[in-house]
Amino acid sequence: MGKLQNKVAVITGGASGIGAATARLFVSEGAKVVLVDLNEEKGKAFESELKAQNAEALFVKANITSEEEVANIFKQTVEAFGKVDVVFNNAGIGRVHPSHDLEYSEWRNTVNVDLDGVFLVAREAIREMLKTGGGAIVNTASMYGWVGSPGSAAYNAAKGGVINLTRSLGLEYAEHNIRVNALCPGFIDTPIIPEESKQALSALTPMKRLGKAEEMAKAVLFLASDDSSFMTGNSLIVDGGYTAQ
Repeated sequence: MGKLQNKVAVITGGASGIGAATARLFVSEGAKVVLVDLNEEKGKAFESELKAQNAEALFVKANITSEEEVANIFKQTVEAFGKVDVVFNNAGIGRVHPSHDLEYSEWRNTVNVDLDGVFLVAREAIREMLKTGGGAIVNTASMYGWVGSPGSAAYNAAKGGVINLTRSLGLEYAEHNIRVNALCPGFIDTPIIPEESKQALSALTPMKRLGKAEEMAKAVLFLASDDSSFMTGNSLIVDGGYTAQ
């Protein structure tokens, strides 16, 4: 029996990268998955791919900064599968830009997606989990929620916020059997990293390579499953040693 047998898992940013790798792993561990993404073409194609492998999957197009669209994610999930057990709150954006040239609208957009969106998804997930007696939420933060990085002020601020939001929610709902933890990835080999940057980022990492999406998925599975049943409000840094320097 899989570690998520008969569990229903919602994965935002689920059409590619870490989200897609996690969806594949969750399915292999017995979960039914709801893939949430803005990219409808990729999302529907991935839904079809998983269904062709006899997995139970549903794609929902949604913008996580919209309260109405976030509510609809969970409405469709409950209609399709009856409950919500796990949420991987993974959707996010990032951009390197000198702070003195950063438009306030760019700052707001980054914080809106990377922090406000995480809150909106977590809030709706908690509302559903309170009805069913508990669950697990994994928020994607970043190693850059722990350390600074030139040109990433908005991203760093948002991800630092995610880490403390995770602490607060973990404490607030601990007695309700709702565990809330965060994944803090380092430099991961996903489509978001340009090919021309990969060698330099590998050199900055003590293990001298980029992480793999599949490695992040295994960490998410740990936080989402009973393997981490006595963990809440914590952040798991998976960065090849970057923040240990």
